[in-house]
Amino acid sequence: MAYQYGFSDAHADSVFDEKGRGLKARKVLAVLEHHFGGAPPLERMSLLDIGCSTGLMTTHYGARFRCVIGTDIDLPAVRHAVNNAAGANLGYSLQDGMRLAFRAETFEVVVCNHVYEHVPDSRLLLEEIRRVLKPGGVCYFAAGNRLAVMEPHYKLPFLSVVPKSMAHLYLRLLGRGEHYYETHLTIFGLRRLVAGFQVIDYTARLVDSPEAFCADDMVRSGTWKQRAASLCVHLAYGLFPTYIWLLEKPRRVPIGRSQRLFRVETSVSACSTSSVGRR
Repeated sequence: MAYQYGFSDAHADSVFDEKGRGLKARKVLAVLEHHFGGAPPLERMSLLDIGCSTGLMTTHYGARFRCVIGTDIDLPAVRHAVNNAAGANLGYSLQDGMRLAFRAETFEVVVCNHVYEHVPDSRLLLEEIRRVLKPGGVCYFAAGNRLAVMEPHYKLPFLSVVPKSMAHLYLRLLGRGEHYYETHLTIFGLRRLVAGFQVIDYTARLVDSPEAFCADDMVRSGTWKQRAASLCVHLAYGLFPTYIWLLEKPRRVPIGRSQRLFRVETSVSACSTSSVGRR
């Protein structure tokens, strides 16, 4: 699978949609707020936004977290973010999500919002997320299902289901592109992908209580759409189009005194320049 450069050019209507991006960021923050409760508050934490694109969602995180860094491989998008969406506690970096330039255990929170399908190797992406998270930290992981009827990026039915060679042809015949980069997984593949984390599933919670998680722009309580979504998420979970999970990095197992003498702790701030650099 090749790198998907130039996503912001191909999908400008989405990545420059300030209102839509704001609504998505509200959902992310609502889930994180619910998980952490208030002890410690988000304002004491650092956050890494992988696949930040133009920074429109990242700025919302910057309003709540102590320090936020957005990363992406899309150079025009990152330039736009630097020029239009920066702040005192908010910065951007051109980086490959499969090889992040941060020391281990740097961030309390990582956001990986519909990104896994875009990278050449999603397994390496999740390994890097686990590495840079502090023990007990979480990754907000929104993941599309390969078995979704409507492919979310090109709005074409069954595009993610058919073999890649057919998907490329599908796009070309309809004039939507030359190459289908995205590689979605089924629920079984996704569970294997996140096997190194404790999964805290918010999918059904958002469907059952959309207003509580700022998801009422997609589904409203008491509507036929909510009833249909609720039936699907509870009775046919493997066919639900999108999963919302928090991936928690396991806390350290206590170690003996003799081992502790040889242990090197990482104590860098996500906002400091010293946080950049491998291990």
